[in-house]
Amino acid sequence: MRLKEPEAPVYPDRMIDEGDFRVGDVLSVACPFTVTTVEQGATWDHVSVRWPWWEIDTGNEFAHWNGVVALGVNSSGSISPEVEAELFRTDPPPEQLKAGDVCRVGVPPTVVHVTDVEHHDPPLETVWLPRPTLTVTVLPRGLSYREFPDETHLDGSGYTIHPGDGIPFTFELLMRPYATLQVGDEVADAVGRAWRFGGPWDWTAFDGEPSGAGPAWPLVLLTRAGTPCSVEDAEAVAAGTAKGSHQETIGEWMALTEASPTP
Repeated sequence: MRLKEPEAPVYPDRMIDEGDFRVGDVLSVACPFTVTTVEQGATWDHVSVRWPWWEIDTGNEFAHWNGVVALGVNSSGSISPEVEAELFRTDPPPEQLKAGDVCRVGVPPTVVHVTDVEHHDPPLETVWLPRPTLTVTVLPRGLSYREFPDETHLDGSGYTIHPGDGIPFTFELLMRPYATLQVGDEVADAVGRAWRFGGPWDWTAFDGEPSGAGPAWPLVLLTRAGTPCSVEDAEAVAAGTAKGSHQETIGEWMALTEASPTP
């Protein structure tokens, strides 16, 4: 039986480009299924395929890549976080594949949340081309950073992808908590407490008291990048927090991700 790719609605106005990612973003990520060949059939934890998108960096003097990528699979009867975090799937499924078989590899529409974003200038030196200029770490729906033991190679953060490195990913933005705020913003809340915004789940109250339920909406933007904010920025923050609450934002995010917020 061939894998049926899940159908999902596409909203062009919610598609984001390859440089626009923030920690906390909830995305639907996908990659078209592409024909390739199996190099090694499914073992207890992976299946190896000829990677159809990258080129071998023949100019790398320190390491050589053979053009094969191992994808995490579950064929042992138990599920580990490393396997659950794998985004790529094969068609037919791994248990039906052996070395030399022709298959397709891709990513069906998958809901993930972003745990880390790292820019590389100069580009990251790898054994493949093109070299990545961006690393985005994500966890699929249902997984939280706490579910990864410290000794795993994922180290709690999740699965790394490199938008713009030749793999034809598409990204649909489902939710961006506190989209009108920027890291480092200072705000005053509805009950007069001043806060520093360090990210969606990273709020520091200047009064030194416990954060409690978090900032009370609506919020007033005080400074941005250490300087008094513009009228336009202040209006955007006020409008963005005019309805709802910090706790409602957390609840909506958790409903989409089926995960707990990452500190």
